[in-house]
Amino acid sequence: MTGTVPITQDVLTIPRKLPEGGRTNLVGLTRPQLREALIAAGTPEKQAKMRVNQVWQWIYQWGVRDFDAMTNLAKTYRAQLTEHFVIELPEVVSKQVSLDGTRKYLMRIAGGHEVEVVYIPEEDRGTLCISSQVGCTLTCSFCHTGTQKLVRNLTAGEIVGQIMAARDDLGEWPKPGEGAGERPRLLSNIVLMGMGEPLYNFDNVRDAMQIAMDGEGISLSRRRITLSTSGVVPEIGKTAEEIGCMLAVSFHATTDEVRDKLVPINKKWNIATLLDALRAYPKLSNSERITFEYVMLKDVNDSDEDARRLVKLIAGIPAKINLIPFNEWPGAPYERSDWSRIEAFADIIYKAGYASPIRTPRGEDIMAACGQLKSATERARKSRAQIAAETGTG
Repeated sequence: MTGTVPITQDVLTIPRKLPEGGRTNLVGLTRPQLREALIAAGTPEKQAKMRVNQVWQWIYQWGVRDFDAMTNLAKTYRAQLTEHFVIELPEVVSKQVSLDGTRKYLMRIAGGHEVEVVYIPEEDRGTLCISSQVGCTLTCSFCHTGTQKLVRNLTAGEIVGQIMAARDDLGEWPKPGEGAGERPRLLSNIVLMGMGEPLYNFDNVRDAMQIAMDGEGISLSRRRITLSTSGVVPEIGKTAEEIGCMLAVSFHATTDEVRDKLVPINKKWNIATLLDALRAYPKLSNSERITFEYVMLKDVNDSDEDARRLVKLIAGIPAKINLIPFNEWPGAPYERSDWSRIEAFADIIYKAGYASPIRTPRGEDIMAACGQLKSATERARKSRAQIAAETGTG
């Protein structure tokens, strides 16, 4: 069954202008938008391309926030920039560090709203899990974020600003004159798996990721960016064409009956419709394979029959299946599958020829694991009983 929902929600996205003197925040402007802004502020059109390159490099390659520090610009031009623009990021309100090294940041954005961002260090990479919305449009019953209603979309600046703020904390910006590749990257991968459904905020997510992928700035390869969707089918093709990053799908069930409960968007675009869109994705984007995310819920979706059915469903799609032990949260209506059950499920998938890694839960002691993100202020306002009532378990 298919249906229609609003794909973009621009009415929920705040404008770029900041209250402070009406100056525009340059963070989040694409190169064409930055060019237009500089020209509108008095930059001669003949100089615009050069100025865009200079300002872009200072902001995104070296992480500079003060126009006065942009030493290859004339003092008069720096003053002109200061008069019209600011370079501002989300404010880091708090940082928690897990016993396993995972860092969870609470970041405040315009309007006093908060989002959570998680950095996961590993031996060969450092992955930052970022948010695309305040709250979430979806009500996935196993996800803590889903119990917080959508407040608004994040702007492109607020999305890429999460990456920049994390790089601040990690001390990862190269010094001016130092090449971007001269030191090891602590933040090497981005996953859009935090708060919100990225494809319900497509334009801002696209612009933010194009900024992150730009070779003269943050310079992340598209293969090091993974966008996770619950299955907004009309936007999947656009993601391949306009972003081209790796794709992960919150799948979590092998029948429409179960997926309707776990991932309610399935009532609009069911499993068959979603899989049809996914079969075209690797060709459109040149991606190697699609990641199917599958949270393991005890006695809900973890049987041998489910595993065999999953293998049949994804036949013909270049794929790997990430099995995610359920990360419990206060009032959660489900339990984590037993470890022996998860291993048996993984074995069936592996023997069918698919990679089936079991994700090691990270940051559980600071509520930073997959499905646990929810802003601290929202969490503090609700009792366990209220959360249970919202998820239909009270």
